[in-house]
Amino acid sequence: MSNQSSFALRSRNPDVLSCIANLSNDEVFTQPEFANRMLDTLAESWADNYDGANIWTDKNLKFLDPCTKSGVFLREITSRLTKGLEREIPDLEKRVNHIVTKQVFGIGITQLTSLLARRSLYCSKHANGKHSIAKSFSNYYGNIWFTRLKHSWDGDKCQYCGAGKSNFDRAADLETHAYEFIHTDNIKSRLAEIFGGNMQFDVIIGNPPYQLNDGGFGASAMPIYNKFVEQAKALEPRYLTMVIPSRWFGGGKGLGDFRATMLGDRRIRKVVDYENATDAFPGIDLAGGVCYFLWERDSEGLCEVTNFAGDTLPAVAVRRLDEFPTFVRHSDAVPIIRKVLKAEEVRMSEQVSARKPFGIATNVRPEKSGDLILRWEKGEGPYPRTKVEVGTELIGKWKVITSYVGYDHAGNPGKDGRRRVLSKIDILPPGTICNETYLVVGAYKTKKEAINLVAYMKTRFFRFLLSQFMYSHHLTKSAYGFVPVLDAKEEWTDEILAKRYSLTKEEVAFIGSKIRPFDSSAVKGEETSQHEGKEDGD
Repeated sequence: MSNQSSFALRSRNPDVLSCIANLSNDEVFTQPEFANRMLDTLAESWADNYDGANIWTDKNLKFLDPCTKSGVFLREITSRLTKGLEREIPDLEKRVNHIVTKQVFGIGITQLTSLLARRSLYCSKHANGKHSIAKSFSNYYGNIWFTRLKHSWDGDKCQYCGAGKSNFDRAADLETHAYEFIHTDNIKSRLAEIFGGNMQFDVIIGNPPYQLNDGGFGASAMPIYNKFVEQAKALEPRYLTMVIPSRWFGGGKGLGDFRATMLGDRRIRKVVDYENATDAFPGIDLAGGVCYFLWERDSEGLCEVTNFAGDTLPAVAVRRLDEFPTFVRHSDAVPIIRKVLKAEEVRMSEQVSARKPFGIATNVRPEKSGDLILRWEKGEGPYPRTKVEVGTELIGKWKVITSYVGYDHAGNPGKDGRRRVLSKIDILPPGTICNETYLVVGAYKTKKEAINLVAYMKTRFFRFLLSQFMYSHHLTKSAYGFVPVLDAKEEWTDEILAKRYSLTKEEVAFIGSKIRPFDSSAVKGEETSQHEGKEDGD
């Protein structure tokens, strides 16, 4: 069989890249179908900006995947260019050789993934191997680079990526996960060293690693996908598109500056958001979902936001990204939030306690004796007042508490696209305190006020506003930034709240489509004493 026939028939075989298991939730392989969605988005924008031109017919463009794993982006780009350049370079072998040697480039994130990527792109373990579709490489790695790096330790952490030395200062036979693309002070010079010459890429595309253990307590980890995005922007490609966790919209450790920069960057022209990560990557349980964005160096304006949620049709809107301090992923939620904020009321984020409302850690348990009652995850028991130094002004009040961990697993909605948001709500009488498992949402002189706050928290309106910050299973006080503080002497219902904020029937229906009715069995303390030592119900 000729080389031309062999290459042409490759697409008839089962696609092995759709069957590869993910290494972890932090290093996710991109399915071919998803990669092609991103390439379609790129091609559409290219045509819009270049008078209908087909990006796949330009033999001079250069593409880079700086974090290649399976090589799927490079393979699919090559496939599209192979078809698009047929008239420009009629000979298939010459055409393919030109594409893989002059147009597509990649940097492997590990030794294993570099081998996978070369096999995917060159159809051979070695770029210069006997069966490689590339015919002019003199080295085995071709245009897919990988070299094992060591982290640059600054004390206990890497100065480039923040990796913890205790986890990643490894023996020579183990992967260090010191990724080439983000371990340099001058990425332009480094790429010139790797690939030769002054490399100016037209398109950068990829699915970077998401996080690394930073050496903190327990499973503490720092996001690193933001570093890949920032480094890619430094290369000034015409287009940049990456798939990253959606957590940057409103949360994430160390992402404050990154979020502010992204939301304020008017060159981000498209965001495609999957509220539940499994809709994009089956089998992946990723807090807050995933998204991909398209950044255009030479174009500024509003952003086209597409949101996928459950089985409903995707919602598309063109709008600003930076209208609010968090990115509101549902465009239909924007006018509702505008109406609420227009009232200029105090926000619950100013009332809700910080973590450890009484300075008591999660692992602290009741003691044998004490003049207070300590509530913890499994029940309650005595605790001495002398050990409480924080939140003492709350001890004598009726307190409404809720779990620091939200109900919806990993911050994702159910299959119907709806959330319950809050897991446990409790009322603690005077003399009862809690550990770090809970936040104190409000504290009052009377039990009736506490009961009214619980009713308010159970409304879909309250939980809808709270859910706008829900990009993980944690709900800190900042997540209450859209929720208004209302008079706890009054009883609040969804009907009353809809009238108060002039919500339309369509807006009320939208809230209902996103928030489930609240299960009253999850609320304790409205009618019973909290001194009985019972476990919390769900």
